Amino acid sequence: MTRRILPGSRCGAVTVPASKSRAHRLLICAALSREESRIRCRGLSDDIWATIRCLRALGAEIEEENEVLRVRPIRALPAEECLLPCGESGTTLRLLLPVLGALGARAVFRREGRLPQRPLAPLDRELCAHGMGLRAEGALLQVEGRLRPGAFCLPGNVSSQYISGLLLALPLLEGESRLRVEPPVESGPYIAMTEDALRLAGLSYEKKETDYAFPGGERPCLSGPHTVEGDWSNAAFFLCMGALSRRGLLARGLDLRSLQGDRAVLTLLRGFGAEVREEEDGVLVCRGSLRGLEIDAAPIPDLIPVLSVLAAGAEGDTRIRNAARLRLKESDRLKTTAALLRGLGGSVEELADGLVIHGRGSLTGGAADSAGDHRIAMAAAVAACLCEGPVELSGAESVAKSYPLFWEDLQKLEEERP
Repeated sequence: MTRRILPGSRCGAVTVPASKSRAHRLLICAALSREESRIRCRGLSDDIWATIRCLRALGAEIEEENEVLRVRPIRALPAEECLLPCGESGTTLRLLLPVLGALGARAVFRREGRLPQRPLAPLDRELCAHGMGLRAEGALLQVEGRLRPGAFCLPGNVSSQYISGLLLALPLLEGESRLRVEPPVESGPYIAMTEDALRLAGLSYEKKETDYAFPGGERPCLSGPHTVEGDWSNAAFFLCMGALSRRGLLARGLDLRSLQGDRAVLTLLRGFGAEVREEEDGVLVCRGSLRGLEIDAAPIPDLIPVLSVLAAGAEGDTRIRNAARLRLKESDRLKTTAALLRGLGGSVEELADGLVIHGRGSLTGGAADSAGDHRIAMAAAVAACLCEGPVELSGAESVAKSYPLFWEDLQKLEEERP
């Protein structure tokens, strides 16, 4: 689908969708729970539906009505090997893999898009060393075997989702287990979100620095009702629009005490020179004297496309480093972010592990391609706020992966007149 995005800044207010990172974790705990749960979740994205479909295939009963999910937990696994359609959701795959081993389920994940090319090492090796069997055949990933309790070890700088998957699985094993996370630990806030979900579900563990100990033999108890907080990763697109607007933009539905790592966007916006005001019903961001800065992408990789757009509207250079992991996302996001900016009249250098954006204060407009990546598509909408002419975006439908209401919410905003 091609969408024509008119140029110029926007202002107004928007209520952001639920955090998909939080929703994945609560849904998995609910499906494993001892009793029925209710979870309120605004804006059910493709990734969240991927987790719902996989949990249903494993035997959970999940009904949705008016954005409330009623979850009846898994009572018995299917007798036959079950198909788990995880789509392009890397989070669904990585969180559920260890859980399948804890349950002793026989299943086949059906992966789409770039997901079959995205790595699973060293998580796959650790799971196989403890009793699981994994076999990849193109887009399919066969899973069998029961995970044995014991001593597990993962590096902390590869993927926090590997660690989170084991944190969700190890309490279920019949016996004591330990998990050592080797420093340095990147994306720590996402691990903290998983720890919080375990506490909410009544699962016990001990933690000393980066070592975890689980007594085993437990099952979650997540009754609810629970409301999934707003998603800071998706809010960032509208907050950055606010940073390009004189009147500003208010993002509602956010928890200012959230454990989500992308809440750091507020600190980065202030670093760029935007005016940021935390209010009772959300966060208001207005334009200031924008200037370039240096950004460490390691803790906030999902923010890089939209921050790169903001950098194009600032004075001076912005350097983004420690971003090599972005090459393994739904697209090679260093390449596609650079292509987006160049195609709209920006100046950017692509490095092996980052970008250098030469801020020009404005963009010309033109053609843009999402490359099937939801975050590139939404970044293009933010770029239109800097453009002199319209943006013709192909692949606009890709926003459904994380924010299906994005274009509808964008249309609710006012076009700011000079």
